[in-house]
Amino acid sequence: MAPFTTVAAYAPPGVGMLAVGIVTEVFGPHGEALPGFDFALCADRPGPVPTDLGVPLALTHGLDRLASADLVIALPWAGFRTPPAPAVLDALTAAHARGALVAAHCVGAFALAAAGLLDGRRATTHWRFADLLTRRHPRVAVEPDALYVDEGRVVTGAGAAAGFDLCLHLLRREHGAAMANAVARDVVLPSHRDGGQAQYLAAPVPEDCRDERLAEVLAWARENLHEPLPVAELARRALMSKRSFARRFAAATGTTPHAWLRSLRLSGAEELLETTDLPVEEVARRVGYGSAAVLREQFVRRRGVPPRSYRRSFTNAP
Repeated sequence: MAPFTTVAAYAPPGVGMLAVGIVTEVFGPHGEALPGFDFALCADRPGPVPTDLGVPLALTHGLDRLASADLVIALPWAGFRTPPAPAVLDALTAAHARGALVAAHCVGAFALAAAGLLDGRRATTHWRFADLLTRRHPRVAVEPDALYVDEGRVVTGAGAAAGFDLCLHLLRREHGAAMANAVARDVVLPSHRDGGQAQYLAAPVPEDCRDERLAEVLAWARENLHEPLPVAELARRALMSKRSFARRFAAATGTTPHAWLRSLRLSGAEELLETTDLPVEEVARRVGYGSAAVLREQFVRRRGVPPRSYRRSFTNAP
């Protein structure tokens, strides 16, 4: 099936304005530099829709728009403890039955669960309501620590700002890393975050890294990705012991140095595979892997396909 081009986000009464902003930022217009999507916010029927902030949205599309979208997203809403109307559930199941990609952000997962689309599948939601989702829908394998869970044609995402992780994952999966990275740059966000919701329970993770000394080391690592970059070298440049560096790194990024570097190397490899015709061996060298075999092993483990298959799917090279 071709990558999605039409996107419809269902906004129930009491819809979360943060979620509305996220899907609009990712799938709305980004200017001439990026290809646009045919994006629409939909309601039960056209007209004003109340939001969680008390400011109504004036929407011009009803549920009929869900019938033609390649990607349908169920947004979170304040009254999620009460199942949506039967017409909404029918529209979601019909979209899935005709082959659309169906996703949900935060407690929007409760709508997909009520429609039966999560039965027998793994799913996530906001960590605060994961137990409730498990109790209400015991046939759903809830993963409370995941930022998003991809089950093929059904994808669910965690709460609040993790909606960006969900949307960027969908872009990366369907349209490639180059587009996901470009949109992430446009909205000033990292294109991919390792880790899960558990890292946010005690304190938020500052992705922009306000630790100046650490930020300088991370910037240096990005510029020298072709080097081995052992943690001892990073710690030395930060003028810290390895133990102090690992602790400060986790506090600033929410992950470990090894996981951060792995994510950076894989994202760099994706973009080179898409936008150049460099041999896989050279791609591996430029992102710091010792050989094409090592890159392939990491790529298959983390992305599910070998580098050459990824290139065939997403290449933009001349």
